[in-house]
Amino acid sequence: MITPLEQRIVEQVRVLRDDMIGFLRALIQIPSVNPPGDGYPDCARLVGDRLRALGFETRYVTAAGHPDHSEEHPRVNVVGRLSGRSPMPTLHFNGHTDVVPPGEHWTVDPFGGEVKDGRIYGRGACDMKGGIAAALFAAAAVREAGVSLRGSLEFSATVDEETGGFAGMDYLAREGLISPERTSYVIIPEPFGPGRICLGHRGVYWFRVDTIGRTAHGSMPFLGVSAINKMERFLSRVSSDLAPALRARKTEMPVDPPEARRATINVNGITGGQTDGSVGSPCVADRCSAIFDRRFLIEESFDDVKKEIETLIAHLTAEDRDFKAELTDLMVVRPVETDPDAELVGTASRTIEDLTGVPAEHVASPGTYDHKHVHNTGRVKQCIAYGPGLLHLAHQPDEYCEIEHLVRSCEVMAVTAARLLGVN
Repeated sequence: MITPLEQRIVEQVRVLRDDMIGFLRALIQIPSVNPPGDGYPDCARLVGDRLRALGFETRYVTAAGHPDHSEEHPRVNVVGRLSGRSPMPTLHFNGHTDVVPPGEHWTVDPFGGEVKDGRIYGRGACDMKGGIAAALFAAAAVREAGVSLRGSLEFSATVDEETGGFAGMDYLAREGLISPERTSYVIIPEPFGPGRICLGHRGVYWFRVDTIGRTAHGSMPFLGVSAINKMERFLSRVSSDLAPALRARKTEMPVDPPEARRATINVNGITGGQTDGSVGSPCVADRCSAIFDRRFLIEESFDDVKKEIETLIAHLTAEDRDFKAELTDLMVVRPVETDPDAELVGTASRTIEDLTGVPAEHVASPGTYDHKHVHNTGRVKQCIAYGPGLLHLAHQPDEYCEIEHLVRSCEVMAVTAARLLGVN
């Protein structure tokens, strides 16, 4: 049930509606494409200026020393803190400012922030600049409604989530800005829709397999060993043996879509030979590389996941004296899941039902997001993803966010903040 004070906060969100839309349009109009990491300082300043205007103590955190940080593409994050009567509990809103390249087949300017038919269009409108706008204006609504919080509120806009988040949320956590000592709850407004709460995600193991051959003249391939042919054998064994075994494994996590509740493996890319994008040289390929994306379940251990790949390579090596392969780990992210009975989940769920009249749906994500850094590096256990937009629109041409979703999610986050932190 909504109290009169909470109703005042909701009404303030509606007062701020047009300002929120304008802010989102301005954020979309900064082409913060990753890779390579364009526009990060401009995004940080836009968010930082708004935070400072709301009374947040604001600082810019540059990921100095990180391999992706450079003078041409600086990794600039912004963090703001609005202290309440007590330093704890603290609710931290976090969103990423980077977007994937727009790609082809758009019918609107991907960086125009066009508004039509109740939608805001543009790359990042859904994933997840809409979420940044909704969370930021949730904080604004609480302030403008004259509500004094007992606990403290933090907000961060971070970089590089689309490529792992290691110069963004992970960097903040390593710097101690996300930790149990200063952070009670984290809400990441990823686009799961105004009625759904995401509790976590599957694990990911990115790895590279290099098959090693022996070069020879292309007119006499029998004198060499083709690394491409050996890779073909490895891929065939993945398809015939490993993939069916993975499809038989199913998680109890509420991953959406349901097909993603199975363990999966995908070949992200293959290179081999000496083509260099042209006809190339007449040589037998002496090296072939493939990058794999293995999504594993919370019920699987990473040691077992990697052992399966090592065992597959070992079997092929035993069967074929000319088969040689190397396995290289590229990225490992363990699965994470917030307890459905946690205070954060319960409070957000009740708020959704109070404002919409419909019970909240709990889901988990097929892919990872910055929850992994909150949990694994920051050691903060209460984290959810909740925000405006439709997940299937992420990374698509003509990406958009429904204005109705933007407003409703903002209302939910504002009231949830007041309930979690308490009011004076």
